[in-house]
Amino acid sequence: MRNTEKTPVVSKKVLVPFILVTSLFALWGFANAVTDPMVQAFKKVLELSNSQAAWVQMAFYGGYFCMALPAAMFMRKYSYKVGILIGLALYATGALLFYPAAQTESFIFFCIGLYILTFGLAFLETAANPYILAMGAKETATQRLNLAQAFNPVGLIAGLIVAQQLVLKNLQSDDIADFNTLDEASKIAIKTADLMVIRDPYVALGLVLVGIFVIFLISKMPQSNDENGMPDIKDTFSVLAGNKKYVLGVLAQILYVGAQIMCWTYIYQYAEGIGMDSVTAGYYQMGAFGLFIMGRAIGTYLLSFMSSGRLLMLFSISAMVLIVATIFIKGMVGLYSLVGVSFFMSLMFPTIYGIALKGLSEEQSKVASAGLVMAIVGGALMPKLQGMIIDAGGSGVTDITILGTSEVNFSFILPFLCFVYIAWYGFRVFKRYELRAHSTTESRNES
Repeated sequence: MRNTEKTPVVSKKVLVPFILVTSLFALWGFANAVTDPMVQAFKKVLELSNSQAAWVQMAFYGGYFCMALPAAMFMRKYSYKVGILIGLALYATGALLFYPAAQTESFIFFCIGLYILTFGLAFLETAANPYILAMGAKETATQRLNLAQAFNPVGLIAGLIVAQQLVLKNLQSDDIADFNTLDEASKIAIKTADLMVIRDPYVALGLVLVGIFVIFLISKMPQSNDENGMPDIKDTFSVLAGNKKYVLGVLAQILYVGAQIMCWTYIYQYAEGIGMDSVTAGYYQMGAFGLFIMGRAIGTYLLSFMSSGRLLMLFSISAMVLIVATIFIKGMVGLYSLVGVSFFMSLMFPTIYGIALKGLSEEQSKVASAGLVMAIVGGALMPKLQGMIIDAGGSGVTDITILGTSEVNFSFILPFLCFVYIAWYGFRVFKRYELRAHSTTESRNES
């Protein structure tokens, strides 16, 4: 007899903790969105090349890579709540370090602040993602994570508005075509003023995070315990290494995050290539974030009746088509295509995450989650490679042509290749796991 009762995505008894943890998704979305335009800001203020400015992303996403596994090891021993509190404390510390960084006017100091900030984000993501998955039935876990991740773009839009309205619009260096035409005293004055502009939103964020830390400190958060107890860490690593779906999922996550950050960071350089200023380009990035929210909502709904692997494959193929248009169609149509990619990227991170962790115990998931958070290092490596392609002909973005298109257009071959792999991963999951599971369920229902 078939059970017709629908399993709730989020039950009432965990609704308040779910809401609190979901708020964290907006917090790291804010950090991502504020940081992306900073690549362009530091390039202008400190007269850096595209590849030098990409050190901002190297520091930001490198912190994830270094801290994710220690965070997972910590949370094997302690609770998700303690992990979240440590994450918020590190996040606030890194943000507040922007104050002395601006005083010293050191690019390295800013990068160190971002590095520590993302130590906190690594703790938060390592805790929040598996915590959300554990807050209910396993069959609705991926859908629940997509629902929580839907609030990530809210933080993205808030961060972009802050970056655009409070930073990019107020940068004096953005109004000057060539710094070399200025005398040294004018350069120093503009640099000092602009670094203060970059500093302020991070310091304000740090103060807000202190308040959020207090809210979590006084809130009661349930701790789910694995019924099988804590397995030996070597056994856990052995199980994960032999799980092809997980291992290939980590690679898919590396490439997805790389593709996402490339499409969002270099939208400014793409716009520059068609004669658009950074502030105007920010509106197009805001449009991309709007499509990201829409795609996440629609994708979460589609997951209620379509398998995760199949939907991941379809969204990846659609992203590939738009990236081809981004590369080979010049002008505004190419820019619209680049903006449109965000709709299809929206589903990828939580879906890959849910697929990779499906079937693992809670304690295994804590360690496995670290691998998926470490995969965010793709956001450090891939933009650096794209910056090197853009710099191939010089410090500009349209110095040379490659296959009949400018170097900035051609550089988007990197996210295209990322989406090719993600589409293959989705197809593999659909064919090897989901179709087999569906056939097994149908056989049981018939019997």
